[in-house]
Amino acid sequence: MTGKILELKKSLRSKRKARIRAKISGTEVCPRVSIFRSNKYLYAQAIDDTKQATLVAIDGRKLKLGNNKEHAKQLACAFAKELKDKSISKIVFDRNGYLFHGVVRMFADSLRENGIEL
Repeated sequence: MTGKILELKKSLRSKRKARIRAKISGTEVCPRVSIFRSNKYLYAQAIDDTKQATLVAIDGRKLKLGNNKEHAKQLACAFAKELKDKSISKIVFDRNGYLFHGVVRMFADSLRENGIEL
């Protein structure tokens, strides 16, 4: 891809991200779960926006899980277990500007299957 196309894609994602973040916020009881997709890995963290602190984080690279649907499902299972250990059962899902399909949707659906209310 050319440089102009990559800049356009980045700017469109940042606009979507800002639009989403203007509408949602997390608390200690109901944190915001933000995901990040790199080309190889998937990352997620539960954030308390009132204290500006990360409550729970999971790293697909450390677990040797890539950025595909099957690995997103496994990552969501592990993340749901960590959330339950911190006694968090309700979250606000922040897709971080990514479209809600594929890996992002599989991650969210797996969280729901593991007892986390979105």
